[in-house]
Amino acid sequence: MTLKSLIAIAWVLSAPVFAQWQIDADASSLHFVSTKNAQVIEVHRFDALSGSLDKSGKLSVKVPLDSVNTNIEIRDTRMQEKLFEVAKFPHATFTAQVPEPLMNVESGKVIQGEVRGTLELHGKQAPATFNVSVARNDTMMTVTTVSPTVIDANAFDLGQGVEVLKEIASLSSITLSVPVTFSVTFTQQ
Repeated sequence: MTLKSLIAIAWVLSAPVFAQWQIDADASSLHFVSTKNAQVIEVHRFDALSGSLDKSGKLSVKVPLDSVNTNIEIRDTRMQEKLFEVAKFPHATFTAQVPEPLMNVESGKVIQGEVRGTLELHGKQAPATFNVSVARNDTMMTVTTVSPTVIDANAFDLGQGVEVLKEIASLSSITLSVPVTFSVTFTQQ
């Protein structure tokens, strides 16, 4: 066996590219936008998320719905109880098979692509597609939306909860189309 072959084998056995990626929650963010009374637009977030991406491209992201943060505590509580019903449906999940080009981004490079998967929320599942930018170095990968993905609340049987929130707050309307954006950082484990 040549020295070159030994080096290649050592690299394959120790290469971090084969490691599992985990979401760094402190370096990641997930936002959504609500529109009420046809013209009042507010940006909200979830304060917690977790997930992993394995070497085959299998992605799984979990969002605890009790981490919703609208900057108004009573509204957070109402959303948890009346909209998301966190006692029955504590989290949302997104699963996908990440396309090979996005998995194999070279260190120091940035590429754009599309991730198609399944969003599970409020006991319902629906397809969801995110247009993303992926940047990578040797130990970290950051995935950021390049445009919002609009989620239809009706696809997840959230329309009744939206109506309850509308009545409690004496609003004329709350839109059921919700733009979602994120920036998620993965680190190797």
